[in-house]
Amino acid sequence: METRQSIDRRAPLSTEAAPPPGGEGPADPGDPCDLVTVPTRQGLEAVDILRRGSSEAVGPVLHDDSCDTLGFLVPPGTADAWDVPGSTCTQTDGRGVSLVAEAAASEDSGAGSGEPPVEGSDWLLPPEDSELATDPVVLRAALDEAARLIEAADNCR
Repeated sequence: METRQSIDRRAPLSTEAAPPPGGEGPADPGDPCDLVTVPTRQGLEAVDILRRGSSEAVGPVLHDDSCDTLGFLVPPGTADAWDVPGSTCTQTDGRGVSLVAEAAASEDSGAGSGEPPVEGSDWLLPPEDSELATDPVVLRAALDEAARLIEAADNCR
């Protein structure tokens, strides 16, 4: 399974306060986020798991218009070591939208966060709900737990 690939985005997906994996401090405001993509069923379970643990545990989440996948924004550099089966982590190559700027714009206008940074997608959890990218260690644990829950549910049939 390929875990690192380049994908084209409309403008930089960035986060001001998310620490890079293994890093000491916050990412630079202009750093692009990476995007972990998972099947919708597993992603929705993971969102529920993350939100039960802490409202700050999950950052912005995208869903594609065909409802096949969810995308979790994670700190830059995550794609370099991502190896969770059934998911893909891609680098955004610095094209996307600034999460901090999007959150501020939506607060000023009172109207949602506007266009998501990935064509053919919408926000499941928009940036104004969380300005931080999802911690990849926490996301990995939630995806593993979600996979176990789905397997258990499927085996009960």
